[in-house]
Amino acid sequence: MKRILLLIVVFFVCAGGAFAAVDLNTASKAELEAVNGIGPAKAQAIIDHRQKNGRFKSVDDLVAVKGFGDKSVEKLRDELKVSGDPAAAKPGAVDAKAGDKKPK
Repeated sequence: MKRILLLIVVFFVCAGGAFAAVDLNTASKAELEAVNGIGPAKAQAIIDHRQKNGRFKSVDDLVAVKGFGDKSVEKLRDELKVSGDPAAAKPGAVDAKAGDKKPK
């Protein structure tokens, strides 16, 4: 009986990690490919888009990546997440552009 309970606990602990959402802003190509519905070409397209355009602000931004439409984003929504910008989260962060403007 103890073995069965141990197996059940181990299963749920391992399964919990398998169901963790993949972060569009930090995931490697391999991590993206692990998501059902994202193959090598789409994973590379996500990385290319991220490098060219910067961080994703929401999962909805994925529609701007070649190969993804509204329907595919909806199917993937539960498996993906977007982390915030660590620099923007710092209290007292100054916007350099705003600080450079001088009144006329």
